[in-house]
Amino acid sequence: MKKIYVLDTNVLIQAPHALKCFDDNEVVLPLVVLEELDGHKRDEGERGANVREAIRILEQLRGAGDLVKGVKLDNGGFLRVEKNFKDVELPKDMAEYKSDNRILKVCKGLSDSSKEQVILVTKDILMRIKAQILGVRSEDFTTEQVAGEGEQYSGRISVYAPEEAFKDFKKKGIPVSKVYCCDEEGNQYTPELYENEFVVIRADQSTNKTQMGRVCGEYIKKLEFEKSQPYGVKPRNAGQYFLQEALMQPADVAPLVIVKGMAGTAKTFYSLAVGLEKMINRPTGEYRRILICRPNSQFDDDIGFLPGDEQEKISPLMRPIIDNLEQLIDSNEEERYKDEKELQGKTDEVFERGIVQCEALNFIRGRSILKTYLIIDEAQNMTPTQAKGIITRAGKDTKIILLGDPNQIDRPFLDERTNGLSYASEHMKGSPLAWQISLSASECERSKLAMDAVNRMKDKDNF
Repeated sequence: MKKIYVLDTNVLIQAPHALKCFDDNEVVLPLVVLEELDGHKRDEGERGANVREAIRILEQLRGAGDLVKGVKLDNGGFLRVEKNFKDVELPKDMAEYKSDNRILKVCKGLSDSSKEQVILVTKDILMRIKAQILGVRSEDFTTEQVAGEGEQYSGRISVYAPEEAFKDFKKKGIPVSKVYCCDEEGNQYTPELYENEFVVIRADQSTNKTQMGRVCGEYIKKLEFEKSQPYGVKPRNAGQYFLQEALMQPADVAPLVIVKGMAGTAKTFYSLAVGLEKMINRPTGEYRRILICRPNSQFDDDIGFLPGDEQEKISPLMRPIIDNLEQLIDSNEEERYKDEKELQGKTDEVFERGIVQCEALNFIRGRSILKTYLIIDEAQNMTPTQAKGIITRAGKDTKIILLGDPNQIDRPFLDERTNGLSYASEHMKGSPLAWQISLSASECERSKLAMDAVNRMKDKDNF
């Protein structure tokens, strides 16, 4: 049975291609949606770009027919603009002049007058609640959704292998066909391993024999940079060994690194340490600079209204980067903060020499970034469109590092299933050019208080 999908404005703002994502069903745009698109078409950043793209798609369809009467889509569907149902009554508590309620009027009017099922598609949770009050079915736009938190690709796995397989591990590796896992009942099964997936291998007959490796074709091979200490930093747990391996690889081998983990797992700290190692300690010319971007929920929209030049505008958002640089540039914890002016001078020098640069995320649009060590911190606040845009901006010899925690999202209409970090992780899973690692809560390296809070508050709401 065919359905009627009524689209909310926020769906097109996030994914303008949504107009063509409903197969052979009918897609309806209330007139108020066009009005809202018109109000956002001059916006800066991704929102304005997406609105303009949606308007261009509508213009192409308008050229093929009358949008009020309806236009056939290439996928067999049907799109039309709905300007009726002004007289549909809503509960007295719902103000008729509000855009959301005007959309709900269309949904209710269509439901009352059509035999087909009417579904409101919106990214707004409260809008879905209001639709339920009116007896209108509503859904999130799921085309860009990936698996939930516990089901997402982690980039790592623990397996068992016969003890004799360890003999040649450092020279040849262990064949993927020889490793196995055990379920809760003790039954063995062969896991599905992906290219570049990190592996902790345990001997099945000896508890003290353990190795760390990476899936490379038909073998699990040892880590190449296990003994490295980039910028004096030594890994403290398996997750950091894996993270170090991915970051130390040259851009032609690992051009994309995706790192997920809660605050305190040293994602940003380690990424900067490897960048400084390659730029200062071992300047082989591999990269021209370290470029850092940090998305923010209001950043793309409000940056133009902040005082000062670009660097002054973005400096509040980059304070966590400065904190990490201070720890790396002066590793002596007892002496580091005795002379704040001297410490600031050291960090300023890194920026003045162009070793580290910070830029607004929306300024990267349309550029091709060459020979750059690019860190996108807090990448969970990117949309899937932004993630695709960043990855496709990678020029020759550029390494892109996406860092973030899918459970700490500050941007409206994004969650752990629809943010750009999770989207990139799931879609790049198994790519020989993408290396991934998820750091666990037990690998948090902050203070004793932070770890105690993690253990005691793990079941509480995130904040």
